[in-house]
Amino acid sequence: MKRLMLKTLVAAAVTTVMAASGAHAQDTRTIKFATQNPKGHPLVMGMEKFAEIVAAKSGGKLKVNLFPGGTLGSDQANVSAIQGGTLEMATMNSGILASQVKEFAVYDFPFMFGSNAEAEAIVDGPFGKKLHDKLKDKGLIGLSYFELGFRDITNSKRPITKVEDLAGLKLRVIPNPINVDWVKALDANPTPLPFPEVYAALEQKAIDGQENPVTVINANKFYEVQKHVVLSHHQYNPQSVLISKKFWDSLQPAQQKIVADAAVEATKYQRQQAREQVAIALDNMKKNGMQVTELPPAELAKLRDKMRPVTAKHAVTVGQDVVAELQAELAKVRK
Repeated sequence: MKRLMLKTLVAAAVTTVMAASGAHAQDTRTIKFATQNPKGHPLVMGMEKFAEIVAAKSGGKLKVNLFPGGTLGSDQANVSAIQGGTLEMATMNSGILASQVKEFAVYDFPFMFGSNAEAEAIVDGPFGKKLHDKLKDKGLIGLSYFELGFRDITNSKRPITKVEDLAGLKLRVIPNPINVDWVKALDANPTPLPFPEVYAALEQKAIDGQENPVTVINANKFYEVQKHVVLSHHQYNPQSVLISKKFWDSLQPAQQKIVADAAVEATKYQRQQAREQVAIALDNMKKNGMQVTELPPAELAKLRDKMRPVTAKHAVTVGQDVVAELQAELAKVRK
């Protein structure tokens, strides 16, 4: 009788342990978080900070696995995976989301922002939040905006000291209409390509150049396949930090709060890193043989003028009211 009781107690204990470990496994959730840039880039530094905060605040119940360097495919592929619920998170150029919500194209307008501070005030304010809110119907939730910085143009053919020097260059652009149009406006040849294909295309001379912030140029070692960079600062791209709505809805309110708060905290850290890394990146690019040029004020004014018709054309598609709203917000910031 004693032996039978002992067996029953052992079986009950084993069942309890198994049930507890099963419940524990259920409690632990894994978040896959993807980006195009490699480890060491400020975007990935922001992602690492996010993972660290989430793990600490959730007591290890929420685990974030990072997938940098485009290992889970292009941005477009990541958007589809997030909507389908097979990928939990990604960070990417907000302008890419224009394929989901047309208003996001406003973030790709050339010379829209004059400084990091201006951009930050817009994306963290009512305008940026309103745009992210529009993504919910598309199965995406925008948590915050990381910073990529101002974009500059590289090429392997010649130094750019005047606008005319850009004519005829075959430049890779983010695959969307506004980027194709501004390159055409400079009498250059736009070549839309997903980011993971850019290095090989430069190396094989399928394209002459590309445009990205110096932190991206440096982190992806484009200096190995590009000789010249002009600090044109022609575009500023906010980076939307996205989470799958399917996944978000499966989280408990307390977990949602942990994720949302971590995104805000990581964003502050990420932007600081992005700004501090610019001088370091530029220095390293020069050390690796890149020639850096800047356009004189008169040429910069000419560059802006050439791009104005592009902004006017795409303002019609985006909506004049959206452009006016952004410009009104900017006017407040500039006061």
